[in-house]
Amino acid sequence: MSRDRYVDFLRAWAIVLVVIGHWLITALVRGPGGEITAPELLAVVPWTQWLTLGFQVMPLFFLAGGHAAGGSWVRARAAGGTAAGWVAGRALRLLLPAGVYSALVLLAVGVCAAVGVDPDTLALVGWAMAMQFWFLPVYLILSALTPVLHAAHRRWGPAVPLAMGVVALAASVSVVAVHTPYVGLLNYVLVWGVAYQLGFCWRDGRLTGHRAVAPAMAAGGGLAFVALVGLGPFPVSLILVTGQSPSNTDPPSAAMLAWAVAQVGLCLLAARGMRRLLDRERVWRVVRPVGGASMTLYLWHMLPVLVAAAFYLTGIAPEPAFGSAAWWALRVPWLLVLGVVLAGVVAVLLPLDRGLAALYERLRPDARYGPIRPDAAPRRSWPLWLGLGAAVAALTRFAVHGFAPEGRIPVLPTLGLALGTLLIVLPQRARRRPAENSKDTLEEAA
Repeated sequence: MSRDRYVDFLRAWAIVLVVIGHWLITALVRGPGGEITAPELLAVVPWTQWLTLGFQVMPLFFLAGGHAAGGSWVRARAAGGTAAGWVAGRALRLLLPAGVYSALVLLAVGVCAAVGVDPDTLALVGWAMAMQFWFLPVYLILSALTPVLHAAHRRWGPAVPLAMGVVALAASVSVVAVHTPYVGLLNYVLVWGVAYQLGFCWRDGRLTGHRAVAPAMAAGGGLAFVALVGLGPFPVSLILVTGQSPSNTDPPSAAMLAWAVAQVGLCLLAARGMRRLLDRERVWRVVRPVGGASMTLYLWHMLPVLVAAAFYLTGIAPEPAFGSAAWWALRVPWLLVLGVVLAGVVAVLLPLDRGLAALYERLRPDARYGPIRPDAAPRRSWPLWLGLGAAVAALTRFAVHGFAPEGRIPVLPTLGLALGTLLIVLPQRARRRPAENSKDTLEEAA
């Protein structure tokens, strides 16, 4: 089956908007003593919370991820692959680049701490470099659950995301009415899982078989969001705002669920026109490299902010009143400068990305040459699940506390991520076979 360019576009589009959104709301201010602070734009200028309606597009990423994962798992099952083997491959696609990124940032944190950088400044920088990590543990969990979720999809179809949505709604009500925050943690998997599960339905044609489905989802989700925000207790901001309770993202709320459903409906409505546009090779030549570098863009997009901070430390950057018209006008060159710096970062990291891709192919020869024979699979899968648990816990810790809480390297999460990745990598080395030298490689790949 050929790749769906529209699905690849959705992933690229989601990453680009996340990057631009983070840059847009990130503000640096130089204090009278030369110190740099980062006021929270959404809290200081409340009307900007409406902007999050356009920039919160992670539902599209989970939708596209479910579409791609469903196809990948179906092909793996047809080729005789195992759930553990498939999950390991998906996990490595995230953990290899995330592990290298974490190692480099933690190394920088250690050097800065050793030379006496202010702990509060280091903690702020460490948090900024880890703020995007919330996505990784959620996606890893959904990837690990894909064989089960897809089995449920094959049996019950759209009833599965509907049931997940009902449970998520109940959990959200519990958080708001009964103040049970730990129940709300389920919604990280349930709310984003609804979009992921809808990706299965989309791929199988269950959302496109009737013309009324897409407009019903767009209108129903949109109206539910308006009601939950206008009449209910939820704020309009779809990004976390300090001190705002309840929040739509921590944990994902009923309003976020409604917004996700509306976005999926709009995505389906736009599919035909966007596919025609993406069939143009000039357009596709622009979209394709962005999609190919999406993980690098996502992981490294806050580094240019640190580079740009040098202009504030030296007093070169103009600083009109925060939130004024002049300040907004300067957002344009701010975004352009960050974009140029990020392009340079991606170019510098290109050899590293190629090396990680080559490492993945060595660890997972089936990724390039076809499925691994069942008799080559590891007999024990517990290292995979233990490794996934350690990695998810470590990435969650980084997402919440950053890479330098109190200005120090967090030892336990660092060890947890390293151990978790190794527990997934090492069995792959044991199970791989020299596919390049195998006479039946091409037959298996076919």
